[in-house]
Order: sequence, then structure tokens, then C-alpha cells
Amino acid sequence: MKTCVCIFQETPVRVWGLTCRERLEKALGKIGVRQWISGPDRAEACETVILLRGDHVFDDRILAGLVEKVGCILFRDEMPVAAHVRSEDARTVHDFMTGRCERDRLPQLSFETPHTIATSYQRKLRKIDEPYLYPVDAASVFSVEEGLYYRSYKGVTDLVTKWLWPVPAFWVTRMCAKFGIHPNHVTSFGFILVLLAGFLFYQGEWMGGLAAAWLMTFLDTVDGKLARVTLMSSRFGHIYDHAIDLVSPPIWYLVWGFGLDRWDPWIPVSLTAAYWMIFAGYIVGRLCEGVFKACLDKSGIFAWRPIDSFFRLITARRNPNLILLTTGSLLGRPDLGLLWVALWTVLTSLFLVVRLLEGFWEKRRKGALRSWFLDVDPRDPHPSLAQRWFTGVKR
Repeated sequence: MKTCVCIFQETPVRVWGLTCRERLEKALGKIGVRQWISGPDRAEACETVILLRGDHVFDDRILAGLVEKVGCILFRDEMPVAAHVRSEDARTVHDFMTGRCERDRLPQLSFETPHTIATSYQRKLRKIDEPYLYPVDAASVFSVEEGLYYRSYKGVTDLVTKWLWPVPAFWVTRMCAKFGIHPNHVTSFGFILVLLAGFLFYQGEWMGGLAAAWLMTFLDTVDGKLARVTLMSSRFGHIYDHAIDLVSPPIWYLVWGFGLDRWDPWIPVSLTAAYWMIFAGYIVGRLCEGVFKACLDKSGIFAWRPIDSFFRLITARRNPNLILLTTGSLLGRPDLGLLWVALWTVLTSLFLVVRLLEGFWEKRRKGALRSWFLDVDPRDPHPSLAQRWFTGVKR
């Protein structure tokens, strides 16, 4: 079925460096809709037509829902803002949406809202987030950009990314968008900081290396948010960013130990034993996450139950481990920092092994697993602590 898109009532206002039309072209292009017409009178070569107001920013979930649902019109607060109709109905529906005809002249259509045409659960971001539909003008552009930024955050992540980075990363992301800096540029600078931190750790320059490492983790937040809000996400960028995230922490721990070898550590285990604890625990933890997602639930182990989401805040990943290394260094005991990382990695990986086994046991007894996010009511007047922390539901 050939589907064409017609945008009308456009605004020149840019949101995160893109006009509403440019955002729509990028978003629809990713789901395979690339035929554009200048008006409904050009619809004769199309089977169906998607009509979109060009002064709104649409959630990707809404656009996907529109593409799948022919014979509907979407309202925001009683205002028609989008529709997907047969080509022969495009003129009449366009006239209604622009105020040139009455509702009783419309063909048989279903009337939709953002909540009826799109789901609130975002599996990739592991959170509940009601679909957005922002009207855009010069006065509202800052609030729209702010809304898009915070909606790009994962619901379940570590405590540093969740609570420390969002505000400063927002302003740095705005600066990057303003000056045309691409996400991969930010990722590349972060990679340089990975190397610098590793070199300083090797030299025993703990605080200098930690400063570089923390800056790298901050930029790791910026590049992801910049990619989402500017619609510059790419497969290469995703692999590039995640490869650095996956490889850099074990390398840091290794060269940290080399630095300690010069420093004569006092920890009650050998550096070799500490390395084995860290690397074995790290691999086991990652395998548990991958097996859970592949065999039990694509939402992932940290979205299975609230306890798993809480555990993700502190599990032995890069940022929580950096807290341990930083604490040890501030106390003048970088050797204890590495030992704490080793012990915490083993303990958290054991927890993940237990949760993985419990997942297989529950699947055997009750069937397919179900993420707790799917049972959250975004309009719950009395949300739990887990809902407030991880789903954006606040009262």
C-alpha cells in the first residue's frame, strides 16, 4: 500500500535545531514512509494519505500508530492535528482540519487521542511515559525542548545517570545542538577521555584519572540524549557508543591495578585474585542480562520486578564502581577502592544469577514473564515509590 504524507500549517520554529517538517521526515523515514505530497489535491497517486499539522512535534509512537491505522483522525484537546485516510477522503478531511468544513461532512472515521493510538510503555527506555504531542511556537520552544530531553532518559539506570547528570547534561546538550556538534563527535571525545583516564590510572595519578573518567561518563549521557532529541541516532553510533561502554570499565580496572603494583597495595588478596573477581563477575553479570533478554523477556532483567529496577541503581556497572574507586582514593586507599569493586562485582553478579534462575523457574511454572511496567497505570493517584522513581508517574 502506497502511503503519502501531507504536512500543512507549518512553523519555521526549530526544536533542537530541526523544524517540525524535518523532524517528521526523519521520524517517518525510519519507519519506511518516504512519499511526500504538497497538498491533498496531489493524492491521486496514493492509496492512503497521512495528514499532519506542521506546527506540532509528534511522539514516534504516535506516528507509528497512525501509519498502522487507516481511517482515523487524531485530536489534541479537541483540535484535529493528524489523520490517516484513503486518498479519496484526503481533501474533505484536510478541509475539516483547517476549519473549512464541518464534522458532519467527514467520512466514517475513528476519533483517536495520543493515549488511544500509542502505548505508554517504552521497552527500549525501560519506563512508562505517556505519548507526547507538543504544539510549537516561538514562546513554547524552550519548554518543548526541555520536555523532549527529559523524555529521552531511561527510566531504569544507575543512580548517577538518573539523579546527578540530567540538569548539567541538558545545558551541554543544548550547546552541542546549537553549534552543530554531532553525537559521534561527543562519543569520540569521550573515547579520548577513556584513554587518558587509563593512562593516568597506570601512572598512579588516581584523582586526575578519575576526573577524566567522570567527565567521560557525563559525556556518555550527553551523546545519547543529543542523538535522541536531534534524531541523529544511527546503527553505527549505537555500536560505537556501546562498544566503548562495554570495554572501557574492565580496562580501567586492569590499569588501576598496574598503578597499584607500583604503589605497593595493602589489600588482603593479590591483584591477580582481584582481577579474576572483577572480570569473572563482570562477564557473568553481562551474560545474565543477555540470557534473560534473549530467553525470558525482551524488556530485560532490570524491568522484570521493582526490586530489579531498584537494584539497577547500584549494580556493579561503571558509575557505581567509580563511586567506590573515588571513595577509596579520597581516603588515601586506592587499593581498597579496587578491592571494593571486586567484591561488589561478585556480589551483584551473584544476585543476577539468582534472579535469572528465578526467571526460568517462574516461566516454567506460569508461562511467559511480564515486566512490572506493563501493569502500571499512568493515572494512578497513589503511585508507589517504584512508580515515582522509574515510570515518571508522580502525584
